[in-house]
Amino acid sequence: MDLASCPVKVTADVIGGKWKPLIIFCLKPGPLRYGELRKQMPGPTHKVLTQQLRQLERDQIVRRRVYPAVPPKVEYSLTTYGRTLTPILALMAKWGERHTERKSGREP
Repeated sequence: MDLASCPVKVTADVIGGKWKPLIIFCLKPGPLRYGELRKQMPGPTHKVLTQQLRQLERDQIVRRRVYPAVPPKVEYSLTTYGRTLTPILALMAKWGERHTERKSGREP
C-alpha cells in the first residue's frame, strides 16, 4: 500500500497533533469565541492555537466567523463536514477512559 494514499494517514494528517482533536472536542457542543476556546484549552500558546485553527479551517473542519463589531468578535464552530469527526473523537474518548482505568489497575 502506498503510504500517501493510506486512509489512516489522511485522517491523521487532518486531525493529528496534540491540539487539533481537543479543539474539535471543545467545539462539539457549539460555537466558541477565541477567548472561550483559550480558557478551555490553556495548554497551547496563542501562536500554536491560531495555527491549528487555521489548518482546521483550511481543511473545512472549522468555520471562522468574524462579526463586524468593535472590538472584533470572532467565533469558531465545527462545519457540517467537521461534525462527521465526532464519532471518531467519541471512540478516542472511550479508549482513553479504558486506558486510564487499565493504567490505574482498575480494569481486570
